[in-house]
Amino acid sequence: MKLIKTLLCAAAAIFMVASCNSVKEIPYFQDAEKQEGTNVNEISSVPGKAIKVKPEDKITIIVSSKDPELAALFNLPIYSNQVGVPGISASSQQSASYTIDVDGNIMFPVLGKLHISGLTRSEISELISDRLIREDLIKDPTVSVEFLNLKVSVLGEVTKPGVYNITHDSFTIYDAIAVAGDLTIYGIRKDIQVIRTENGVQKVYHLNINSAEEMTSSEGFYLQQNDVIYVKPNKMRARQATVNGNNVLSASFWVSIASLTATIISIVLQSAR
Repeated sequence: MKLIKTLLCAAAAIFMVASCNSVKEIPYFQDAEKQEGTNVNEISSVPGKAIKVKPEDKITIIVSSKDPELAALFNLPIYSNQVGVPGISASSQQSASYTIDVDGNIMFPVLGKLHISGLTRSEISELISDRLIREDLIKDPTVSVEFLNLKVSVLGEVTKPGVYNITHDSFTIYDAIAVAGDLTIYGIRKDIQVIRTENGVQKVYHLNINSAEEMTSSEGFYLQQNDVIYVKPNKMRARQATVNGNNVLSASFWVSIASLTATIISIVLQSAR
């Protein structure tokens, strides 16, 4: 009986140690205090900080000035598709979208073909403003550029997996996790994958959200359009997987339990002899 009690105590101790180790893996940014006072620009000095447009991206470009009629010459109108309302919809105050072609160009009113692939929103705005002023078309242009179809996919152990819009220039892995409702308790924190395709080549970045320093220094920290973020399930979630659609634990779990039980019985029997 003493031996059985000893074995049970040892098993309980092992379980408690394993539980403590698991709890330590849950909190984010465990080294955040070490980074306190660090220059943000130094932390964020990784490639791809601001979103750059690519072929097939859709954007809106709206030019405004003190002379609305003059500015209207450089804004695409929206054409109504409603039956009985032909031509331009005068009630709309929005502008139609531009789709960047395979060569990275758009056709802009009056200015003609503009190559904008690889530029950020602010760079596109500056390019058009400079052209309008330099060619003496508008003296005081204000050019607003907005994203339309830029998205990322968040999959795996998050509360709300799905496809989410990129809403601002510096869209990070933190933003993606936040809009997806955070990781579930079953998500592996130390190996969040960012899958990215660049020039036909797929790259995978591995991020550790337990470490603020590792997160912010990774090239996968700042997301790009069409990135896929995948949070892998931990072993506890894997054990909860169903077999043939039944609500039972996996076969490997039961094999492990049977093996442990057989080992304990064997030790007890040998001690009793």
